[in-house]
Amino acid sequence: MIKYSLCCDNAHTFEGWFSESADFDRQVASGFLTCPVCNSGSISKSLMAPSVSTARKQEAKRQMAMDIVRQEAMAKLREAVANIRANSEDVGEKFPEEARKIHYGEADARGIIGQASLDDVHELLDEGIDIAPLPNLRDDTN
Repeated sequence: MIKYSLCCDNAHTFEGWFSESADFDRQVASGFLTCPVCNSGSISKSLMAPSVSTARKQEAKRQMAMDIVRQEAMAKLREAVANIRANSEDVGEKFPEEARKIHYGEADARGIIGQASLDDVHELLDEGIDIAPLPNLRDDTN
């Protein structure tokens, strides 16, 4: 669709939408196009500024797309964290001890979550015990 700014011979201005440039000419020639204010059939195109895609508009579109991607990624991350929490035993501050028992076969293998100091984390990793931090996500879904 093409939008034109139009003007009648009585200086009334209005807009018209056309499927192609030749539609304007056909409608004026057939008398179909008239001024909505005075019903004059003497219509012409007015000067109008073209719609230009500026760098600012392009950046706004990119930012909007990134916001959507970020929201989708956060939703997936929230779902993964919720799934881990739902399918793990929270052992609290006994996490390093329980992780070692599971690793060395002294306790049944199971998913556990809990707290560990930075020193405990380094020691567990040095022992070859695979652990990973579980993000504590704030609720910013509003």
